[in-house]
Amino acid sequence: MRSEKLGSAGKLAHSFIDSKLTPLFVAASILLGIGAVLLLPREEEPQIIVPMIDIFVQMPGASAKEVEERVTKPMEKLLWEIPGVEYIYSTSSPGQSLAVVRFYVGEDEEKSIVRLNQKMFANFDLIPSGANPPLIKPRSIDDVPILALTLWSDTQGPFMLRRIAAQVHDQIKEVPDVSEVRIIGGQRRQVRVILDENRMSAYRLAPAAIVPMVTQANQQLHAGSFSSGNKEFSVESGGFLTDADEVARVVVGVHQNRPVYLRDVARIEDGPEEPADYVLFGSGPSASLKNIQAQRSGVRSAVTISVAKRKGTNAIRIADQVIHKVDHLKGRLIPGDVQLTVTRNYGETAKEKSDELLLHMMIAVFSVAVLIWLAIGFREAGIVGIAIPVTLALTLTVFYLYGYTLNRITLFALIFSIGILVDDAIVVVENIVRHSHLPENRGRSILKVAVEAVDEVGNPTILATFAVIAAIIPMAFVRGLMGPYMRPIPVGASAAMIFSLLVAFIVTPWASLRLLRGEKGGDQGEESWTTRLYRKAMTPLIHKPLWRYGFLLLVILLLLGAMSLLAVKFVRVKMLPFDNKSEFQVIVDMPEGTTLEETAALTREIGEIIGKVPEVTDFQMYIGTASPYNFNGLVRHYFLRRAPHAADIQVNLAPKGERTAQSHDIAKRVRPLIEPIAARYQGRIKVAEVPPGPPVLQTLVAEVYGPDYSRQIEVARQVRAILEKTEGVVDVDWYVEDDQTRYRFLVDKEKAALNGVTAEQVAVTLRLAVSGMEAGLLHQAREKEDVPILLRLAREQRSGVEDLKAIRVMGKQGNLIPLGEIVRVEKDLGEKSIYHKNLMPVVYVTADVAGV
Repeated sequence: MRSEKLGSAGKLAHSFIDSKLTPLFVAASILLGIGAVLLLPREEEPQIIVPMIDIFVQMPGASAKEVEERVTKPMEKLLWEIPGVEYIYSTSSPGQSLAVVRFYVGEDEEKSIVRLNQKMFANFDLIPSGANPPLIKPRSIDDVPILALTLWSDTQGPFMLRRIAAQVHDQIKEVPDVSEVRIIGGQRRQVRVILDENRMSAYRLAPAAIVPMVTQANQQLHAGSFSSGNKEFSVESGGFLTDADEVARVVVGVHQNRPVYLRDVARIEDGPEEPADYVLFGSGPSASLKNIQAQRSGVRSAVTISVAKRKGTNAIRIADQVIHKVDHLKGRLIPGDVQLTVTRNYGETAKEKSDELLLHMMIAVFSVAVLIWLAIGFREAGIVGIAIPVTLALTLTVFYLYGYTLNRITLFALIFSIGILVDDAIVVVENIVRHSHLPENRGRSILKVAVEAVDEVGNPTILATFAVIAAIIPMAFVRGLMGPYMRPIPVGASAAMIFSLLVAFIVTPWASLRLLRGEKGGDQGEESWTTRLYRKAMTPLIHKPLWRYGFLLLVILLLLGAMSLLAVKFVRVKMLPFDNKSEFQVIVDMPEGTTLEETAALTREIGEIIGKVPEVTDFQMYIGTASPYNFNGLVRHYFLRRAPHAADIQVNLAPKGERTAQSHDIAKRVRPLIEPIAARYQGRIKVAEVPPGPPVLQTLVAEVYGPDYSRQIEVARQVRAILEKTEGVVDVDWYVEDDQTRYRFLVDKEKAALNGVTAEQVAVTLRLAVSGMEAGLLHQAREKEDVPILLRLAREQRSGVEDLKAIRVMGKQGNLIPLGEIVRVEKDLGEKSIYHKNLMPVVYVTADVAGV
């Protein structure tokens, strides 16, 4: 045999079949694969590069329509000029504008952020009067917390839990590769200066005049230095307020030639701030699976610490290090009466999925080897058992070099590849075995027989390999968010096919030479039972036309029958199946204007129902604030849900191995139980499951466009009504706020001018009374969080229109004038937000599909 008569496959096999480099190639490939498995970061989701940037602009006092015209539209036009921008979503609300800029998938994040910042900074001269400079916040999948630790207690309240969480926060930040750490819930420490309207009137003081007095008293400045006696001395003036007593001693005025102290006109409280949100923790019937031990039933106050990781790092390692660090804080920073529960651990779920898929991959390799053993022979199975691991190891190395992480998509790509990459090895092995049994090869060297056998099937194998690659490669060009999810499949499968071809021509002949050397050649022996069965079935199909046409008719009938399964809905069409996650969310939306306590009442009732679901281990209720968001919440911007009428419940289920029901089935079971409760409170709920693929705004989204926004709302209302009546459609909602009563305090300019009162004084006074105003910080170096000094009227003096009209402002003669004398109050409905998508006004109607 001369090598020049061989084809490319035969030459390649001839070069490596008895080469000492081949076993080195096998060993190096296996080592590279092991190294790739160890070095590849493991994550829950694939790394998706979708530059997304939020831009916030404040324009206090402006109506939604004015914000749209003065801020949103000019800003959208500038943003639309940036290369690579795919979508611009904007919301114009009274006093503020939000624009969400989403670039094309795969755009370089840093370049996108730089381009957007340059565009914004270059046009600051276009900011209208009354609008603040924009606040620009980039978002990415790495912002999603991989870990959530919830502190809860039967005895401690939200104030103490927050202080403990602040201490734990500092310890967590010391862990390498930890990114953002946030504390959710609890009550911060605050010096509350509760002004008394009657006392202020007695001392002839107005609320707005007190704030600058406290601010000025809380100043310490470096005045410079002077030289004396050959030494340099530093000079400082003023002094900071360091405790509540010093705040109480601040002089805010003079009355009858005597100083008026702040304590004379206000009550000073150093303690928790007024509740603006609630975070509660509840346990379920399966709580024992997480070692949750509660002394009593019901929900308890809680604080959650969310932890994100740096880009490209291993979620499993970071989560384990953080949990290990926090465990050592128990009994030292975390008291014995405070419990700590891990309410999210995407490191654990990533490890669970990767380990499970790696196990399934080994099972697949073993199954293929066993099948070949039964069909061809034991030694032949050993040859394939060498070829497949080498191919998978090289494919894993490509994943590492390509920058992929080890996640459910890349591992699925490997498992998917096993079914097609084994073909090359089987074809080559089977042909080598067949040639070795041919009579004409009796007594010939197995080396020459193997090379000729490889050469014979070389070109067809190459053609078949590239045909498979050509069929898979188009999947790599899928656009949008689905692209990064799908791309590891064609990339991994194509790499695996190319490596399987090389391994079939390099490793398989080398292994065959050694494993088949002891077999007798030149004797075909009797046909196997599989060959006899195949010959028996094919002979009539080849020689008898009736059998041929009958078989063709059967194939057509089976094809039509398979297609009819869709028509009769026996098989349902979905992009991706539901993943069996151990969590889901219940999103609660009350009508705008609902109090925090009313929202909490509804959320607690829903929590009572969820707490009775057998598969639930624990749940957390976030009322008035946002929960730790996932990738789904990142795209839907759930982290901006901070309002008295908004809440959500994070529900954690027992691990998959501890329950028989799928998470989707549990969510379907919960929805009809809680919908009547929400309807009784006139609220809306959405059961949000973690999607198996890239997140979207909602499963069903109707976008209503048109020239008249009020008409768009009417059409959207009709669309919503249709969806509500459609069977199988649930969680119907729309992006239009409910009517909310608004009181407008309109200044009578003539009366105000005659009394020497400005419109600014009225606005500042009302803001101080209703929302409160900060007068600096309490300067205590050992505090972990800022301690603001907040001035505000007592609740009983700001809980009604008449109470607000009774508040006094100071005129130019030092006289106090009640607001009711210089303002008139108009009652109307608050303005609603205006939404745009790609510069066009839009109204969204959203819904989900249940039972699929």
